[in-house]
Amino acid sequence: MQLKIMPKKKRLSGSRAPLMLFLCQMISALEVPLDPKLLEDLVQPPTITQQSPKDYIIDPRENIVIQCEAKGKPPPSFSWTRNGTHFDIDKDPLVTMKTGSGTLVINIMSEGKAETYEGVYQCTARNERGAAISNNIVVRPSRSPLWTKEKLEPIILQNGQSLVLPCRPPIGLPPAIIFWMDNSFQRLPQNERVSQGLNGDLYFSNVLPEDTREDYICYARFNHTQTIQQKQPISVKVISAKASRERPPTLLTPEGNTSHKEELRGNTLSLECIAEGLPTPIIYWIKEDGTLPINRTFYQNFKKTLQITQVSEADSGNYQCIAKNVLGAIHHTISVTVKAAPYWIMAPQNLVLSPGEDGTLICRANGNPKPRISWLTNGVPIEIAPDDPSRKIDGDTIIFSHVQERSSAVYQCNASNEYGYLLANAFVNVLAEPPRILTPANTLYQVIANRPALLDCAFFGSPLPTIEWFKGAKGSALHEDIYVLHENGTLEIPVAQKDSTGTYTCVARNKLGMAKNEVHLEIKDPTRIIKQPEYAVVQRGSTVSFECKVKHDHTLIPTVTWLKDNSELPSDERFTVDKDHLVVADVSDEDGGTYTCVANTTLDHVSASAELSVVAPTPTPAPIYDVPDPPFDLELTNQMDKSVQLSWTPGDDNSSPITKFIIEYEDAMHEAGLWHHQAEVSGTQTTAQLKLSPYVNYSFRVMAVNSIGRSLPSEASEQYLTKATEPDTNPTAVEGLGSEPDNLVITWKPLNGFESNGPGLQYKVSWRQKDGDDEWTSVVVANVSKYIVSGTPTFVPYLIKVQALNDMGFAPEPAVVMGHSGEDLPMVAPGNVRVNVVNSTLAEVHWDPVPLKSIRGHLQGYRIYYWKAQSSSKRNRRHIEKKILTYQGSKTHGMLPGLEPFSHYALNVRVVNGKGEGPASPDRVFSTPEGVPSAPSSLKIIEPTRDSLTLEWDPPSHPNGILTEYSLKYQPTMASRQVDIATQGWFIGLMCAVALLILILLIVCFIRRNKGGKYPVKEKEDAHADPEIQPMKEDDGTFGEYSDAEDHKPLKKGSRTPSDRTVKKEDSDDSLVDYGEGVNGQFNEDGSFIGQYSGKKEKEPAEGNESSEAPSPVNAMNSFV
Repeated sequence: MQLKIMPKKKRLSGSRAPLMLFLCQMISALEVPLDPKLLEDLVQPPTITQQSPKDYIIDPRENIVIQCEAKGKPPPSFSWTRNGTHFDIDKDPLVTMKTGSGTLVINIMSEGKAETYEGVYQCTARNERGAAISNNIVVRPSRSPLWTKEKLEPIILQNGQSLVLPCRPPIGLPPAIIFWMDNSFQRLPQNERVSQGLNGDLYFSNVLPEDTREDYICYARFNHTQTIQQKQPISVKVISAKASRERPPTLLTPEGNTSHKEELRGNTLSLECIAEGLPTPIIYWIKEDGTLPINRTFYQNFKKTLQITQVSEADSGNYQCIAKNVLGAIHHTISVTVKAAPYWIMAPQNLVLSPGEDGTLICRANGNPKPRISWLTNGVPIEIAPDDPSRKIDGDTIIFSHVQERSSAVYQCNASNEYGYLLANAFVNVLAEPPRILTPANTLYQVIANRPALLDCAFFGSPLPTIEWFKGAKGSALHEDIYVLHENGTLEIPVAQKDSTGTYTCVARNKLGMAKNEVHLEIKDPTRIIKQPEYAVVQRGSTVSFECKVKHDHTLIPTVTWLKDNSELPSDERFTVDKDHLVVADVSDEDGGTYTCVANTTLDHVSASAELSVVAPTPTPAPIYDVPDPPFDLELTNQMDKSVQLSWTPGDDNSSPITKFIIEYEDAMHEAGLWHHQAEVSGTQTTAQLKLSPYVNYSFRVMAVNSIGRSLPSEASEQYLTKATEPDTNPTAVEGLGSEPDNLVITWKPLNGFESNGPGLQYKVSWRQKDGDDEWTSVVVANVSKYIVSGTPTFVPYLIKVQALNDMGFAPEPAVVMGHSGEDLPMVAPGNVRVNVVNSTLAEVHWDPVPLKSIRGHLQGYRIYYWKAQSSSKRNRRHIEKKILTYQGSKTHGMLPGLEPFSHYALNVRVVNGKGEGPASPDRVFSTPEGVPSAPSSLKIIEPTRDSLTLEWDPPSHPNGILTEYSLKYQPTMASRQVDIATQGWFIGLMCAVALLILILLIVCFIRRNKGGKYPVKEKEDAHADPEIQPMKEDDGTFGEYSDAEDHKPLKKGSRTPSDRTVKKEDSDDSLVDYGEGVNGQFNEDGSFIGQYSGKKEKEPAEGNESSEAPSPVNAMNSFV
């Protein structure tokens, strides 16, 4: 037996204190172990374990059994009340009580009537520790009355008229199920024109001649007694007259323009609109102040009935039905109010306390209207029960202080409103018991190295004991941080190592005593396959060997098993297994597949696999490779709440082995048509055990994959709807940030429909101040992703948690995250601002930090505003440009670069949080020293002469101080003397030589042209008469003949174009580039002029070759810097 405590974990710190587990003294829902061998002397108040339903409808033809079962120590005795007074079963020979139980059996089969025992029953289970009571069980026999006899006149009407056939079934218990049939017990066909209403009447929007019949019969089926009653047949005759006149819709039910509907939370809301008209109207539904819930809205009776399942208060509102045909439309508004019988927010839980301890019973319920909470003790209203000084009642809470053994009792909480009630029993059991350890002594635990080790120490005691663990014979206390303690006393070693081997002692202590127990831990080496089987390709008829060498702990005995395709090896003498090998002789095609070596010990197992491919011994035609054919014949078996086995038959692999199967699923309830990845399995498997989530309508498909690609999907399997359960996950991305200074906005990522695990998904949002003593404040909200807490103080840390719940229950306890309420602008400016000027362009600023409380938000950093100070006249002419530098975090100093020398600056400092900037510090003024001035803005030469010139310049754009002087520098250039070359004799002679050379070239061209007419080329050119084609002859390089008619044109480009159709600069012997007039002249970096002319490199004079003429003033001008 084990003590039922939620297994929360506590991680040990690295302190030197002994490893101890302290359990809370108040444990909710604590069950006292009742194993007679271990805890024979423990007492426990009664607890009701089974009872009949509150509204108990019985079959009057069978004996009445009213259940009441309870447990307790000593076993409880039972008594009953009927209609509020004691029910003495000994005086009624037809009533007996089962032995060891409180269940009543009333024998009405032999004699007596069920109506005699109709009433309200309540069971009480009592022992020396208190009394528990059952619900009020209302016992009523089922009734299936007959229809009252009535004479029904035949109904005669014209074609196209509307008609309502009333049913008016007798009132039975429970209410009857209504349906219409004919004399042959065949259901009457229904459609958009003819349909049955919720009240059982049969409505015709318009009648047709085929509606004529004499056997419209309304039947009432009473399921409890398995009886069917029928109404007298109704005769309807439709007269075929001239064509009926069409008409717009009018409502047959409900009447008028508006109506009201009230429904209870959790029930199914059914709204109905049936209209008549010609042609037959169509019904539409909308919600005026919202949208219809997607997953809970259903239409019945050809959309004449709107159903919303699992309604809640959020479904209240105005619903509108619209009946429409081609001639018009009619509207009806149904105002829906959702009320709620009481439902639990926190039901009271049993308390096990020791003398002198404190505890609380909390009973919280909700409903609409708000339920009233009342308390009873041992079945008696607490107001008239014997006084107990240890208890104090505070509304829905009973507070116990310094309880004593006489404080043991069973308390009942009753939450009721006009729609129902809830009754819960919770006992307070005051025990004084020394510790007891329930784990068998000297238990041996064997664990594989590097795996978790769990050492049990189940215990009980009152007060709840503290648990200590020790290791070793000397009893040294554990103090490392490698252990995890569970609240049920279990010691966990997350990663057990060889040095973890030893004896561990669990010690349980409370003020009444101490108990201890020793357990032993052995760490074993893991089993490993050090030589794995390898992939093999063999020819048919040959022999293949697979090797599997295993290394294991010497104290463990392994067993090695060989499998083929995850099944046992064929029973064939061709397969032989020795210590480390599997040998297959005379290999056939059927031997191909996956061979797996499995090594098992009592503590672990490992496996390794290899593929065997069998090929023909002679060449065969190359196969045609393709993706596999899709699998088929999908089947679901072993259908459990959270798992199912899927099997399939593979399609043809098309000559390429299937390597894996991909399984996908569709959730037809939440995401119809969308397929998701479920699992992947080996290509040798044809079944898969699939894990499922609750409240999902699954269907599956399978795709095969080979080296070519993926097959088409198989056909979908049958659908499988898993049961709903409480959510197993909580929302993620929980954050708490304020959007305003006085609020806290709690956001989270909601669960999707797949994660909801059931209908009615909601969230319980809880919060409290981190540094306060306030209790958690909680609110349950609909399926949204945000909740705003108003009225919070500014920027206060809060602890936040968001828990999912649905109609089945709550998700596990969520993690607690920390958030902050809204930020506000900082209140205080940084103080003691100091400026240290480093140089003419750099300054360092220091300030004192702002107190954290004054920041009122997350500190983002500090921001410096600085600007050049200006005179009042300049300030009026233009806006002062302020510069900003931001320093992240909590820095209290920063550098201001890029300042202008010899300038006056002002600055202030502000603190920045997530909301914005705080106030500015007082302006601090500082000045930068002088710096190096920039160059003069311009330099011009005016009035140059042969031996003098005048310079003029503008002041520098940035003087960076007070200018005291200008420094003028100049230097001679390489061409220190420059003359006018047009007047030089050598230049005139050179020009004459060039002219003579050109004349000689022209004469040579003229002679060669005349020679061109004596060659066959000339004849060919004359024949073609194409003046554009003038090629050079290949044998002697002479030119073709020029066209006489175009002597004034320049030489064609084609006449000098080489075979690659490019023109090279070097091909021109007399290019004017060789005699350019200084177009390539440039200035050096120092401003001196480079070169007077540019020509071919071989014609350039050597450096220092100067003219004998006097230097030009221009040279002197160019020598200035």
